[in-house]
Amino acid sequence: MTSTLLIIDAMNLIRRIYAVQEKQLGQTQAAVIAAQTTACNALKKLLQIHQPSHVICVFDNHAPSWRHQIYPEYKQGRKPVPELLKQSLNQIQDLFFELGVDSLVTETDEADDLIATLADKVAQKKQRCIIVSTDKGFYQLLNSQIIIYDYFTNSYTDQHRVLNKMGLSAGQLCDYWAITGISSSAIKGVEGIGAKGALTLLQQFNCLDNMFKQPENLQDKRLTKLLTSQKPALLAKQLVTLKKHIQLGFNLKDLRYTPKKP
Repeated sequence: MTSTLLIIDAMNLIRRIYAVQEKQLGQTQAAVIAAQTTACNALKKLLQIHQPSHVICVFDNHAPSWRHQIYPEYKQGRKPVPELLKQSLNQIQDLFFELGVDSLVTETDEADDLIATLADKVAQKKQRCIIVSTDKGFYQLLNSQIIIYDYFTNSYTDQHRVLNKMGLSAGQLCDYWAITGISSSAIKGVEGIGAKGALTLLQQFNCLDNMFKQPENLQDKRLTKLLTSQKPALLAKQLVTLKKHIQLGFNLKDLRYTPKKP
């Protein structure tokens, strides 16, 4: 029997819900309470839509990660979690637990890496995994077993949609972001090569490693820029690549979902 693990990128979901409430009610306790109620309703809806056999909500602990250690500018300038919302996260986790869903809170790793590890382990066992998030960084994980669901647009993204939309396979995305950078995370990439140039290079050479093996060609300005920027490109790739081998300390069976009786 095929299992389905529903992984919810909890802060991605909650912060977007809270942003709507904050716009209406300001930075107030009323906005937090409204966000808690809406987040619980969203979780109920997700469980109803996907009917998972297993489920987990993954939270960040908001502490600096290994990415900050190798690149202090990582996510510099990103708006922090509002303090009132941060103070309510334990209560939200308790409310989720009352709905039959456990929460996993990171300690030394980012939530994205924990999600990647969970999804990869499930996929290797040929089980289905649905990641609930609007974060495009998870696109690199897409394969025949893993899909992404956007709660706010009620839409799915799979590996075929990425290929049709971006002209790249899921396996090429980290190389693509290594070249273009990711502005929302303050990752710079290679200066002077934009999205169109990165796509052209990947369509021609397939991957970053192949590009670095090419002899210098002064007529190919994009390739020349890349070859002279190998260090920042490799750093950017390390930053954008999600870890898949974190020791979790639990098994998939521990995440089995049993609906709470009314």
